[in-house]
Amino acid sequence: MTSSVRDCSPIGIVCGGGSLPFAIANAVLRTGRPAVLFPIVGWADRDMVAKYDHRWIRLGQFGRFRKLAAESSCRDIVFIGTLVRPALKDLRFDWTTLRLLPRIAALFRGGDDHLLRGVGQGFEEFGFRLLGAHEVAPDVLMIEGPIGRCEPSARDAADIEVGLRLLEAIGPYDVGQAVVVANRRVLAVEAAEGTDSMLERIIELRRLRRIRTPVGVGVLVKMAKPGQDRRFDLPTIGPQTVAAVARAGLAGMAIGAGEALIAEPQLVAAAADSTKMFVVGVAGAAPGKQA
Repeated sequence: MTSSVRDCSPIGIVCGGGSLPFAIANAVLRTGRPAVLFPIVGWADRDMVAKYDHRWIRLGQFGRFRKLAAESSCRDIVFIGTLVRPALKDLRFDWTTLRLLPRIAALFRGGDDHLLRGVGQGFEEFGFRLLGAHEVAPDVLMIEGPIGRCEPSARDAADIEVGLRLLEAIGPYDVGQAVVVANRRVLAVEAAEGTDSMLERIIELRRLRRIRTPVGVGVLVKMAKPGQDRRFDLPTIGPQTVAAVARAGLAGMAIGAGEALIAEPQLVAAAADSTKMFVVGVAGAAPGKQA
């Protein structure tokens, strides 16, 4: 980022759940630039938040956020962390947000990327500059190649290729970012439930013997959607993802290199090695293939 007075102002980090918001905050602070966290009530970890300069907010209270961001001199904003899409009726609007209700209601009639793009446009119209987590903390991006000692086999590479092609095909429908493939057969496609719940579905299907492939066969493939706004909802993995993939009995996972975020990469590598799983970054194609 270029040096300027503006770039010395704090970066506001709107925090959902998980550890990644704090990894982003630490990366920003290491650059010497201040960071102010805006943790979302009900999602962000209170104990972790307490270690940082922060201002609590609730979903639907844009007016309160604007006021707090102005008081903190935050113009540059990053959205990061786990957050399940709420129902419109469950949001607690303040007066500023109520004036935008017809527009917000229209945004809810579509997929997640449609909703997030619209929210981002609204923030920009009020003078904020939205940045992707990868722009302020590029060291949290997934690298190309394996993380840890294990690597995919030829069978795994074939499954990865099927997963990548499927994700590319369904991308225009704004469905999800992940699939599970075993022996070139699609076992699950992520939709509204999210990656962790999709993997729990694999566990249940194994219990019901609807999946008969042996434990240690199959791959989670997770990539950003084609054309996705990289400032929002980039695919994210962490040690808990490795644990979920292991419980699902898969061989490993392939993640979009340069377009997915990895929380605590050293712990990810250690967890993958301990479960004899592979975690590999792929550039839009299976290992050994052209992107």
